[in-house]
Amino acid sequence: MTRFVSIFLLVLFCLLPGSAASADRARLLVLGDSLSAAYGIPAEAGWVSLLQKRLDDKSGDWEVINASITGDTTGGGLHRLPAALQRHEPEVVVIELGGNDGLRGLSLDVMRRNLEQMTRLAREKGAQVLLLGVRLPANYGPRYAERFHRVFSEVAMDAEVPLVDFFLEGVAEDLNFMQADGIHPSAAAQARVLDNVWPKLEALLNRHSATTHASK
Repeated sequence: MTRFVSIFLLVLFCLLPGSAASADRARLLVLGDSLSAAYGIPAEAGWVSLLQKRLDDKSGDWEVINASITGDTTGGGLHRLPAALQRHEPEVVVIELGGNDGLRGLSLDVMRRNLEQMTRLAREKGAQVLLLGVRLPANYGPRYAERFHRVFSEVAMDAEVPLVDFFLEGVAEDLNFMQADGIHPSAAAQARVLDNVWPKLEALLNRHSATTHASK
């Protein structure tokens, strides 16, 4: 009887919605900091969670893994990425890091090398990469802020990967979309953040789907 129940439960589990489908879904890894970790707002309101909902509504072919940690730097991301790649084997990696490097005044040369290495590691594992650029608050000075922001475009150009130039465009400039600290977007801004990321990301996802279908 016990054996019969076990077999029945196993069959039932296999028939549950999402069980087999989940195993077949492509994986998208977001490696970021507080801007992607839904800092100060409910996790389900963050742009990464909204991305999962959008993808579910469109096709259900993608599983989004949020590997974002509040306060993380490019150095921390570089340290964490190899294990994340091995564990999740993502087809697409979105790198949203660098803001904390700039806020802490860390070396921009080190930041560049970290972003380059993360991009290289992801591509060596067969993943496509999308970089998300950020900007520093105006009080950091125009010269340093511009040098900081230019790192993202330089890395993207050298590695030939797509870049969202400023993924908080239309958000960071509007206090109505920001939390009290003036750094983190509010829950009301998250849909706008996702819309900023979506065009470049959708192109990557479509490219993956086309390549997958062509190989079958």
